[in-house]
Amino acid sequence: MAVDLTIFVYYGYKTENMSCVTMDDEYEHILAESANIIINEAMKNAFDHLRYMEQSQERTSQDQNPNKTSSYKKKTMAWTACKDFTVELGKQQIEEFISTWEIHESWLHCIDFLRATELEFSKQYHYQVKWSIPTRRKPIPYATACVYFIIEVSKIKPSAK
Repeated sequence: MAVDLTIFVYYGYKTENMSCVTMDDEYEHILAESANIIINEAMKNAFDHLRYMEQSQERTSQDQNPNKTSSYKKKTMAWTACKDFTVELGKQQIEEFISTWEIHESWLHCIDFLRATELEFSKQYHYQVKWSIPTRRKPIPYATACVYFIIEVSKIKPSAK
């Protein structure tokens, strides 16, 4: 997490005639500089603490599951040919695709077919995958996450063997 944040605090005002600087103005300027130093140091410490917590959480998860590697490994899957495509097969392919994602087991999902759209050279099939974390106390969750898929099937592409 690379965040560089600087906050400037200035209490006071500037006048057109900058030659008349009073002790009060100088005192306010010193206070503003001190406040800037304190705030910037507090922000730096907060970001450092967040970075430390994130790293220790990663170490803890690796200690609990040493077989799991932190680097992403690309998983490939075979998509069906255009001539064999059906709405139900599209659902199965999306299910197979999202099974390659690293998602906590508490997240449940359902896949809904929304509509098919005819275009000049292709047909688009629109799907929605809705994710939520239902519990015994709240079987109908307040928050959900949706991912939309569009599978485009060519009308002019030669049939694959």
